[in-house]
Amino acid sequence: MKKWNMVIDVAECTNCNLCTLAAMDEYVGNEWPGYSAPMPKHGHKWINILQKERGQTPLIDVAYVPTMCNHCDDPPCMKAVPKGVVTKRRDGIVIIDPEKAKGQRQLVDACPYGHIWWNEELQLPQAWTFDAHLLDRGWKQTRGQQSCPTGAMRAVKIEDEEMARLVREQDLEVLKPELGSRPRVYYRNLWRYSKCFIGGSVAEERQGIIECVEGASVQLVKDGARDQRQSRRDQTLSSAMRRGCGTLIPAECRWRPALARQDRAIR
Repeated sequence: MKKWNMVIDVAECTNCNLCTLAAMDEYVGNEWPGYSAPMPKHGHKWINILQKERGQTPLIDVAYVPTMCNHCDDPPCMKAVPKGVVTKRRDGIVIIDPEKAKGQRQLVDACPYGHIWWNEELQLPQAWTFDAHLLDRGWKQTRGQQSCPTGAMRAVKIEDEEMARLVREQDLEVLKPELGSRPRVYYRNLWRYSKCFIGGSVAEERQGIIECVEGASVQLVKDGARDQRQSRRDQTLSSAMRRGCGTLIPAECRWRPALARQDRAIR
């Protein structure tokens, strides 16, 4: 059976927050019976954009990661409440029943992703419903996807086998995979947020003039492990190492080009 998945490209998100505003426009003050009670005007971000700035001037990389209910295949929240309060639909969408969930505040702490929100006025836990009320009426996109000017967010309804193929081919990742909750929100280029950033320029003095070095060979060294990268003239050497922290190049690694001068930005 085809199921809904969300694919988000971290490299394309510009932190415009239009997806966040679209969710607020759809849910604040609006009740969708069977799907969700009205979202409060303040305090909730059913779609929330995380930000990470890495490096130091002049070499800085900033990444933005839209986060939301992950509509997990093994949702921890479902285990925290009586049967029927949280349901997992056949199409992959997780729904918190707006009637049965009243007073079930433990749901907020049950979500390891921090995306179940407590509505104090209604005494109700709430989460983004994947815009299920729209998809059930024939919509092909969520409001967030519809509003995204860069195409960073894309909802796809496909068989699990096809989704697994996309994960392999496009190097898609999920948040906190170690939890085993099997999220249906996937990220492309998540390394922009989760891995180390190492950047710099290589120059040397020639006849009293300091110039960038064309074709310089740079070694990244950590505990004897090395990785080779080539720089080009008049460009900074910038690489976000996908092997990241704790393997080949953690944040405390030393960058040792065998040339006269180095600028470094590591975080």
